[in-house]
Amino acid sequence: MRLSRGSKSTIGLDIGANSVKLVQLNHSKNGYSVESLALRELPPEAIVADEIRDREAVIFSIQSVMDECDVGVKDVVVSLSGHALITDKLIIDKKTGAEAEQAILFEAEQRAPFDVEDVALSHQVIRVNEETNKMEVLMVAARKEFLESFLSLVLDCGLNPVIVDTDAFAIYNAYVNNYEVDPNRTTALVNIGQDVTNVLYLYEGFYHSTRDISVGTRTVFNSVQQEFRLNHELTNRAIQGQIDGSIDQDMLKAAIVSSAEEIVNGLDMAFNYFKSQAKTETIDWMVLSGGGALIPYLPEFLQSKLQIPLEIFNPLRNVEYDPERLEGLEPEKIAPLLTVPIGMAMRKVS
Repeated sequence: MRLSRGSKSTIGLDIGANSVKLVQLNHSKNGYSVESLALRELPPEAIVADEIRDREAVIFSIQSVMDECDVGVKDVVVSLSGHALITDKLIIDKKTGAEAEQAILFEAEQRAPFDVEDVALSHQVIRVNEETNKMEVLMVAARKEFLESFLSLVLDCGLNPVIVDTDAFAIYNAYVNNYEVDPNRTTALVNIGQDVTNVLYLYEGFYHSTRDISVGTRTVFNSVQQEFRLNHELTNRAIQGQIDGSIDQDMLKAAIVSSAEEIVNGLDMAFNYFKSQAKTETIDWMVLSGGGALIPYLPEFLQSKLQIPLEIFNPLRNVEYDPERLEGLEPEKIAPLLTVPIGMAMRKVS
């Protein structure tokens, strides 16, 4: 596939519990543009709570989106989230190189509820305070067994995972490349997936922390399926707002709202913990992405229950795309679902 002269491209491959999503972005001096985009829903129960239960179906879906886009390259950026991933923010003396690595490893050994020999560690400096000579560092630890299994899946698809990101930082990357970060506003980026809800906080203009909540849209899916006795495909269409006339909307709203209480409770606990850690009284803004952002009545319900102003994340806000090349996918309608792969595709791969 030909790319415009002076541009490079990156492929973000998001392997979610409900679907596989691929976004290829061109990087140029003028910004980002969509080169290709594909989405394929997975069979029911193919992936549940980070566990790949139908490996062949997942591999088939990954290869299908690659073939559909005909990207012609094998290098991809992938990401992790959930129980197999642990993140923590460290404050250490300002150091560089091997000294910084040693200090971070020491801190990890002191506070982590695991043996550091069993995990792969990575870190990123968030900011440096020159006055105190301290630096804030985000530490990310992935269990080696889970990481190796995940990478093996990607390699078996004939792909080369050049970067392993986290869902939370892909969301952060998508946000800062599309929105201005207001240092006077505490913002929660909330990505509601099938089994996991990622929450990332921006405080005083910087990343503060992240938290994964073990609940997502599966609870809503199950409630709607039972209420209306629908098959898998029709239930998906119902919770994506694609069925109107054949379903009583008041009953649909009641089913969604009642099943979303668990999501609300999880977010409320996460928000209260953040406020105690950051020593702040309020969260000023909530930005909603993921499949949950597309469920009818859910965003309004979250805003009402949590009493926080809410907007739907548009990760294509500063990204150019040609609708005619995307074969009727209507990216403006599914944009919140593409937040993680777009954030990954915004990474520079040398």
